[in-house]
Amino acid sequence: MSALLELIEEARSAFAGAATPAQLEDAKARFLGKSGRVTELMKGLAALPVEEKKSRGAEINQAKQQIESLLSGRRTQLAEAELEAQLKAEALDVTLPGRARGPGGLHPVTRTIERIEAIFASMGFDVADGPEIESDWMNFTALNNPANHPARSMQDTFYVDLKDADGMPYCLRTHTSPMQVRYARAHAAQHAGAEDMPEIRVIAPGRTYRVDSDATHSPMFHQCEGLWIGEAVSFRDLKSVFTEFCKRFFETDQLELRFRPSYFPFTEPSAEIDIAFADGPLKGRWLEVAGSGQVHPTVVRNFGLDPEKYIGFAFGMGPDRLTMLRYGVNDLRQFFEGDLRFLAQFN
Repeated sequence: MSALLELIEEARSAFAGAATPAQLEDAKARFLGKSGRVTELMKGLAALPVEEKKSRGAEINQAKQQIESLLSGRRTQLAEAELEAQLKAEALDVTLPGRARGPGGLHPVTRTIERIEAIFASMGFDVADGPEIESDWMNFTALNNPANHPARSMQDTFYVDLKDADGMPYCLRTHTSPMQVRYARAHAAQHAGAEDMPEIRVIAPGRTYRVDSDATHSPMFHQCEGLWIGEAVSFRDLKSVFTEFCKRFFETDQLELRFRPSYFPFTEPSAEIDIAFADGPLKGRWLEVAGSGQVHPTVVRNFGLDPEKYIGFAFGMGPDRLTMLRYGVNDLRQFFEGDLRFLAQFN
């Protein structure tokens, strides 16, 4: 066997023994690199006579082509083996059953809001919904909370880069009370000129926003405001309505309500509503659940109604807090962190 044939066989053996692309490149360098054996043979042609140089050069070049062909073939084999290993590692058994999606469920706060709506609807209250971005007049001034009023500092909120006709910035609403204003004004306009205007009974649940965040407060939270306006609506009606609501919401008659004097700019007189359970883990503790009061005459006037003729009460409560009490949750933030392990408990 000539030296060139031996060289080709050595290359074949070296390439076949390369198990990885890196090993194959090392083997290539031994034969076809700058200092490879084929390259050295080509350099040796310079010392040969012209006639011999031509024939010898042709033989070496032919051997080089065969070695390059062997190299290319081995590269293809390694690439195919690598692809096959990858496909095998990433293979999917299509005969296996698919991953079933678990059934969805309502968020616990959504359950609470639906429960609140159903209870008040049974008492003849409508449900109002409206914008979460409000004008300064709707969110503050119409509710007897004019500019520079000290009560505004209790409701630091998020403002948007947009101003109303009075040059005041719009804000993310700090409560759902603006919906009371919107609903009452639409109601008054609808029955303008009528001798006997139907009573206004409405609740306004929805999202609200304040710059506040801890275990019992969230920058975004839910609120439900209620309003009952008529010609002879009293504090006694407020006590009756809210007592009935609490008993039905918590599904027990074994609770007590107290109305604790307080201050709100949109009601006068005003009261915080506390409840105490007669049994259970919260037995004997007074828990604040709502603010309330007789609607201030200025607010009634901003409703488009005559405060000398119409009177009523308003209240505001937090569905998030009611949810915490109903399910025994201590940290409000858990409701909004999106942990399905926590939320799945309520479905």
